[in-house]
Amino acid sequence: MKVRDTIISIIDFFYPPFRRILPIQTFRYAVCGGGNVLLDIFLFYISFNFILHKQPLYLEFLTIKAYNAALIMAFCVTFPIGFLLSKYIVFQGSYLKGRIQLFRYGLIVAINLILNYVLINIMVQYLNFYPTVSKIFATVIIVIFSYLSQKHFTFRQPYSTSRKKDD
Repeated sequence: MKVRDTIISIIDFFYPPFRRILPIQTFRYAVCGGGNVLLDIFLFYISFNFILHKQPLYLEFLTIKAYNAALIMAFCVTFPIGFLLSKYIVFQGSYLKGRIQLFRYGLIVAINLILNYVLINIMVQYLNFYPTVSKIFATVIIVIFSYLSQKHFTFRQPYSTSRKKDD
């Protein structure tokens, strides 16, 4: 657990200026989630512009628009990272078994992925936004939903434990 302890120490080092406005768990979520979101947007951008060269991905029985393929490519990297950060850094006090957490996390992330897909497609196809800008807007909209659902559903903690950590 040396890696976990190191990550927590680094995050907690920057916490004091935020102590009055954010509970430690919310701060850790913001840092871990924010880092994962930045990684997601970066991977989306790289995938869309340099791997796919803004061209559709042609599979044997399916053609996927470049921005949708980039969304999937970024997801494949950020899903496991997000789960591990949430489980071991942010929501350590959860009483749920790891497989239950993973299933619930996957469910919430699947909802987020669908929302991402819908919002990106609306912004690109109907509002003529650039795909990376659309991805950023979609992500901003989904962050609050994600935090609340992960805190109260995926990594649920006993009320007294959760209350003590947040105060």
